[in-house]
Amino acid sequence: MHNILFGVYPYIALTVLLVGSIARYERDPFTWKSGSSQLLRRRQLRIGSVLFHVGVLIVFAGHFVGLLTPIWIFDAMKIGHGFKQVMAVAVGGVAGVMALIGGLILLHRRLLDPRVRATSSFADTAILLLLMAQLALGLGTIFVSLQHLDGHEMTKFMAWALGIFTFDSAAAGYIADVHLLFKIHLVLGLTIFVLFPFTRLVHMLSAPVRFMFRPGFQIVRSRRRQRLPKRSRTQQTTAAE
Repeated sequence: MHNILFGVYPYIALTVLLVGSIARYERDPFTWKSGSSQLLRRRQLRIGSVLFHVGVLIVFAGHFVGLLTPIWIFDAMKIGHGFKQVMAVAVGGVAGVMALIGGLILLHRRLLDPRVRATSSFADTAILLLLMAQLALGLGTIFVSLQHLDGHEMTKFMAWALGIFTFDSAAAGYIADVHLLFKIHLVLGLTIFVLFPFTRLVHMLSAPVRFMFRPGFQIVRSRRRQRLPKRSRTQQTTAAE
């Protein structure tokens, strides 16, 4: 089961993420969006959205750089594993708390506001609940990481992530003895990858690249006014009355 979850399931999740996202963009481009409910409840959305998105982006960037950067690059830059572990705990902890607070605000708004709940789909609420669970698990792993400040535990996850992308058949074995909380965190993260193409999360892949190269002026089609025959002042007064 360990080899299936951490040696096979990652490839299933990444394949569904890639193929599913391309298929949705090609087949249903008008569903490629994150529906906004800003008009229904503006203030709470603004606070929660900023905290959630800033926190999640920092966490995602930290995971991406920390897991997919070869270990020899950190060694060449004289960055010790212990220092990297402490920075991951400190920065990831602050960003994770920000994202969790923002997400809880958004979840409270989505579940308890009747108008917002009425315009929300099951997938919108379900994926937000999964993200909250993932953030909570990630924050929980910090207490485990504090027991391994030498950074050796983190190198196992780096070796596993690089092993997956380099098709290393022994990748699952690199994290065989890590704490159960880490394993649950990884499995839930892969599951979110599987669900990614079928939820509003696809808007993460939409970078406004074309916006930067558009013409300076937006061309708007003018509306032709229908010319009515001139009426006398008496007729205009009568019509106004």
